[in-house]
Amino acid sequence: MSDNLLRSGLVRYLTPAQLARLRAVRVGIAGAGGLGSNTALMLARSGVEHFLLIDHDVVDASNLNRQQFWPRHVGRPKVDCLAELLRELNPAVDADCRRLRLDAASLPPLLPSCPLWVEALDDPADKRLLVEQALLADRHVVSASGMGGYNGPPMQQRVLGRLTLVGDFTTDILSAPPLAPRVTEAAALLADAALTRILDTLPPAAFSCAPQPA
Repeated sequence: MSDNLLRSGLVRYLTPAQLARLRAVRVGIAGAGGLGSNTALMLARSGVEHFLLIDHDVVDASNLNRQQFWPRHVGRPKVDCLAELLRELNPAVDADCRRLRLDAASLPPLLPSCPLWVEALDDPADKRLLVEQALLADRHVVSASGMGGYNGPPMQQRVLGRLTLVGDFTTDILSAPPLAPRVTEAAALLADAALTRILDTLPPAAFSCAPQPA
C-alpha cells in the first residue's frame, strides 16, 4: 500500500527478510491491559500485522494511567479499542478480537493459531495456565512478572527454552500500584523478547499461521 506510512518508514530500519517475517507471523496477546495494550502497539510499530487479541474486560477510567487507551474508549471492550488503535497506526493490521476470559476450556482451541503468545494477564492462576498450556502445545511464550510501584528493583530477562520471562520478579501490583513507567518498561521488554523470537528463533513453519503479505 503506497499510503501505508508505517510500512514505508520501516523499510529504513529492517531488511526485506525481516519485514516479511514480521508481516507473516501471528501473535497472540492474552490480556489487553497495561502490558498487553502497550506490547501490541510496540509490536505493530515494529512491523507485526497479525494479532489475536483476547480480553474479557471493558476500558475503565482507572485504566487510563497506564494502558494504551484514551477517555473516548471508556466503557468499550478493550479488544475492540486496541484493534482500532492498531489499524489506525497500520491499516494492514489483521486483528482477531475475542472478548472472553481464558480458562481451561476456552484456551486449548486457541493456542494452535499462534506460534507466539504474549502473556499479559493479571491473575496468577490465569498466567500459570496460559504459560503451561502454551508450552505443552509447543508454542513460544513471553511472560512478565514484577512491575509494580516506582523506583523498584532493576528489571531482568530470563530465557528458559521456549519461554522468556521479564520483569523484576519481585513487586506485585496487588501490593504496589501499577503505574505507567514500570508497566510500560515491562511491556517494552515483552515486545523486545517477542521480536527476538520472531526474527531469530521461530522456525519457518511458524510463519504459515498468517497469510503472506501481498
